[in-house]
Amino acid sequence: MTDAHELSPDALTARRRLGVGAVIVLLVLAFAVTIGIGMLRGVSGVQGVSAASSPITTAPAPPAAGLCVHVAGAVRAPGLYRLAAGDRVADAIARAGGFTDDAERAGVNLARPVADGEQIVVPVVGATPDGGASVAPGTAAGGLIDLNTATREQLDTLPRVGPAIADRIIAWRKENGRFTSVDDLGSVPGIGQKMLDGLRDLVRV
Repeated sequence: MTDAHELSPDALTARRRLGVGAVIVLLVLAFAVTIGIGMLRGVSGVQGVSAASSPITTAPAPPAAGLCVHVAGAVRAPGLYRLAAGDRVADAIARAGGFTDDAERAGVNLARPVADGEQIVVPVVGATPDGGASVAPGTAAGGLIDLNTATREQLDTLPRVGPAIADRIIAWRKENGRFTSVDDLGSVPGIGQKMLDGLRDLVRV
């Protein structure tokens, strides 16, 4: 006689299949959980790196705008002054401390806009202003040509200085910087000692 509790072969096979199936389901669930955790960690890690590595950018500072003028003559504090674009001669003189007591105020056009690199010379009482104390860039009181700011056309007005020599003077200025002395003209190609002597009283630096 067989044992009443002994399972039939079919029952054993079914039980084994159920056991194997349960193991497979558990493995699949464990694998899915592992993948899910890994994905969550990856997303949070990427977000953390992005937040930490994002550069903090600031807008670049705008370039300083303005112009530089030389205020000379009958002012209380002659010198170089930086003004804002659009400022006028009155602003330049105010920056230089205002007129001195002997300034020829009537000879100054206070309303004229100033230009970068120009020299503003305020004459004293009794001096003969040349077109006003404030002069255009490249010229100075007394009609002298400023070698450091003169244009090609202004240099061309000098005796024996044609367009070619004027271009060489400007080219020398660009390559070597400001003229520090009228004698520096002797270094410009085409200007000899005789020509330099003829220009000495007509130009300034």
